[in-house]
Order: sequence, then structure tokens, then C-alpha cells
Amino acid sequence: MSAAYSSDEETLNDAFGLAKIPTSKKPRTDQDRLASQAAPHVLAEDPLNQTSLVTRPTDTQMNVNIPYNEMMLPLQGPDNPFGDSNRFINQNALAGHVEEQSMSDHAFNAQHLTHSILGYSVNPSIDPNAPSILGSVEKARENGFATIDTLRATNSQKKELKRKRKNKGDLDVVEGEGAYVGPWAAWDGEEEIGFLDGVEEDTGDQPQEEEEPEPVVHKKKAKPKPGAYGQETSVFHGKSMTDYQGRTYMHPPLAEAPHIIGEVGSQETFIPKTCIHTWTGHTQGVSVIRLFPETGHLLLSGSMDTKIKLWDVYTHGNCLRTFHGHVQAVKDVTFSNDGRKFLSCAYDRQMKLWDTETGQCLKRFSNGKTPYVVRFHPDEDKQHIFLAGMSDKKIIQYDMNSGEITQEYDQHLGPVNTITFVDENRRFVTTSDDKTIRAWDYDIPVVIKYIAEPHMHSMPAVTLHPSKKYFAAQSLDNQILIYSTDNFRQNRKKRFAGHSVAGYACQVGFSPDGKWISSGDGEGNVVFWDWKTGRIKSRLQAHSKVVIAHEWLPHESSKVVTASWDGLIKLWD
Repeated sequence: MSAAYSSDEETLNDAFGLAKIPTSKKPRTDQDRLASQAAPHVLAEDPLNQTSLVTRPTDTQMNVNIPYNEMMLPLQGPDNPFGDSNRFINQNALAGHVEEQSMSDHAFNAQHLTHSILGYSVNPSIDPNAPSILGSVEKARENGFATIDTLRATNSQKKELKRKRKNKGDLDVVEGEGAYVGPWAAWDGEEEIGFLDGVEEDTGDQPQEEEEPEPVVHKKKAKPKPGAYGQETSVFHGKSMTDYQGRTYMHPPLAEAPHIIGEVGSQETFIPKTCIHTWTGHTQGVSVIRLFPETGHLLLSGSMDTKIKLWDVYTHGNCLRTFHGHVQAVKDVTFSNDGRKFLSCAYDRQMKLWDTETGQCLKRFSNGKTPYVVRFHPDEDKQHIFLAGMSDKKIIQYDMNSGEITQEYDQHLGPVNTITFVDENRRFVTTSDDKTIRAWDYDIPVVIKYIAEPHMHSMPAVTLHPSKKYFAAQSLDNQILIYSTDNFRQNRKKRFAGHSVAGYACQVGFSPDGKWISSGDGEGNVVFWDWKTGRIKSRLQAHSKVVIAHEWLPHESSKVVTASWDGLIKLWD
């Protein structure tokens, strides 16, 4: 038998030869003949010298703490006679042969760092013909085959590392020899270089060389996007701005609809059933629609395609004008009391005032934050003032005459979503992502009513009842809650549910006579409830995507305009 089966204990202390790398794989012997062993040990470790406890396969726990060095020993013992004989076939590859080894993390990291820093490492192969060193054998001999964790620097190397700095100098001396230099003193043996050393003094005797002018590189400026700041435009889509009498589209079409000058809500309303017209033109989802005040003969829509469009309702049902004033999705639009101006805000952090008739951008406002809602003050003598709910948790009040912020309402803990004027426009109610409702006196930045309950959800859409005694808030737990405008208490007898709006700020609507309350949902439906009973009267499948906004025509008995994220605006009757 070969002596390689010898169970000598001297070779058992370092199973992998990690502490000291051997110079040869084959052991040297001084004997002339190799002593044969009839029964060599199969195990590399003597089981009698081990302190570990051999357990049965059925045992679930062991009451002896095994030392770490024994737990990290390689697997040993005879091969499994019932194992797969072909399990080593996959270890043969075109690039070589794959072998299994087990070693501690410390030993692996030591060899890895030794190879990456010093350029050599021990060969872990079990092949006796394989070289014992991988990498530079010369560097390994110079370092005595030591690994990175056992290598120590020589005295000469230590002296080179411990260079001394020159004296710091005297604090009283500012310039010259012995001046204070502090921690910026030079190293011993280095020559100090002055700031102007090597710079020749110009005496004026030598002619100066003329410097060649650097070539001027003209950078091409990117064209501003349509609708960017200062690049606002509008396009009129009709044939003529005026009719044969010189009237523009701002004049109500009394010939086609003479009843639109009557009182709002004077006639009984009914629930619409069929689609009678579709406005197409937006290339992305519609985010907001607003009807012209009082008459409702014009429709303003803002879309995620950054465009604002003005539509005709009664005459031809076409697009009258397109406003290019934003570079990101439009969030909200609102008319002034007379409808001759309107405000728009978008995710490009801009708020802009437009002329409805001419399409001209009159003024621009921005405070660097994203506006989520804009509202004119409803009083006739305060049409130059508007409020904006911002993403920085503030409601800011602008004076359009001066263009300055005149008041800030800073109490919310989240972005402000809605602003609703109540109590003859002396107060207003705001909702926010902080799941609260707060009431304010106009121009006084102090909360007069704070509504917050543990069960409340965010209310991103609020609409005032035609009687102005209540306001309806779209709660994101799939219900509409009603609050009174005098004491801001919730009317728990009125609760409207049965639709799915979780995650969508679907607008709440009221019929002009206040008989019906309606809301879009996330599945493309428009749901109608009876205001008195709270029961669902109709569920209208209107669009293929979420119905984000809808408006009741003020002088019609059963006409509703719906807008969706599918890019369509539809008229229902």
C-alpha cells in the first residue's frame, strides 16, 4: 500500500496547508522502503480524539456544544455506495475540472487577498501533479510563502513609512525662515517650491508673442417647447371669429337655445340614459372640465396632453380654440364669474391667466411648487384675487393686479386638493392628503374648524350643493360624505355608497335642482343617487376608463357631460 494512506498525526494539524504553503505536493521520505499498512485509517481524524457527539438521524436536538474548528472540518468518511455514480460527470468542463473544497471564511479571504495583493496563492487542487503555487512563485519565495495575514514588514520598509515632517515653526513668525506652517509642513528631504518659482519676470525687452484668439464655438440653443414660459399660444379652429352680427363665441346662442338665459334649477331634472354627442381631440386622458358660468354654452377641458381646449355645446359641438400654455399635464382650470377669463394650473408648477375670447395668456404665476387646485374668489369685487392649493401643504392667495402673494394659509400636513367657498364667500373649506377638513375665514390664516377622525380617508373632490347648505366630499373609502356649511358637521343621515373610487379623485356632481347626486367611478361608470333617500337610481356605463369629471348642464332637464382618462368627452341625455 502507498504511504499516502498514512495516518500520521503530524500532517493532521493543518489539513489544507494554509498556514504555510508547501513547496511540493509529494512528501519527502528518508526511508529506503515504504512501510505498508494493511489496514490504513479511512478517516482523516481519529474519532477517539474528537469531542463531538455522533447523533442519530432521528434526533432533533444535541446537548453538547461542538467546537468551531470541528464544525468547519471537511466532510470525511467513505463514499455512499448507493449514491449517483454520474454526479461527477458535470464537473468536467472544457476549461478544466471542477473540484469541491471546504475551508473557513478566514482562510478563503486570506488566500483571496494574498493573490490579489501579493500575486500568489496556494493551489487548492487535490491533484498531486498540480503546482503548489498559483501566480508568481518568485514573490512567494521572497515572502517566505507567507499569506497576507502573516506577512510582516521589514525594518527598512518601516523606516520608509515613518517619514518625519519638518518643524511646524513659530506662531509669532509670519514670513521667512522659521515661519509657522502648522500641519502643512513639508517632509524631510523634500525641497520647498515657491509659488512663483520658475516664472520669469517680464522686463519688457523681449517682444511679447501675440496669443491666438480661441475659436468661438456657437452652441445651438434648443427650441423652446410650445407652451413653455413666455411661449404661450392658442389656435382658433373656426372659420371666422365673429358672425354676421359681429358676435364672437362668447355670446350665448339664443337662437339655438333661448332657454339658457333662464334661472338655473327652475325645471325638474331626470337621469340621462343615452350618449348624443362625443367630443374628440385630446390625445391623452382628460383631467378636468368646466362649463361656462350661468349659460353653460361653452365647455373648457384640461388634459394630460398639456393642452386646454374650448368646446361648443349647443351649436355645432366642435372645438373652438386650443390653448398651448403648459409643458406637463394640466391639473385644474376654473372660470371667472363672467367667464371672460380663466385660470389654469399644471404639473409644470405654473399658474396662468388666460383671455377666453382672444386666447392670449395675460399673466403667469409660480412659487416653485406644484399647484393642485386654483379658485377665483367668487365676490364680484374680488375677481382679481385667487387661491391655489399647493403641494407644499399651503394655500396661497394671489393678487393678480400686483402679481404678489398676499396671504398664506399654512396648517395642513399634506398637499392641498380642494378649495370650496361657503357662507356667502366669507369662509372657505379645504381638504388635503392629510385626511382632514379645515375651515378658514377669508384672509385670516387661522383654522376655525378642524375635522379629523381616525376612520376618515382623504377627500380629493368636493362639490357645493345648489342650495349652498351642504357640500359633498368624495371619500377614498368608496363613499360620499355630506357636511353642512354653517357648522361644518357631518350629516350622518346622508351617505352615498355603492361605487368604486379608491385611488381616483372623481368629481361629485349635483343636478341643477339638487334632486340627484352623481359621481364617476374607476370602472367607467356614472352612478346617480336620490338626494333624499340615498338610494342608487341608475348606473350608466359611460367610458372604458375612469370617469374623472362630469358636469350637469345648468339649463337642461337631463343633460350631463362626462370626461374620462380614455381621452373622450361625451354628452348624455
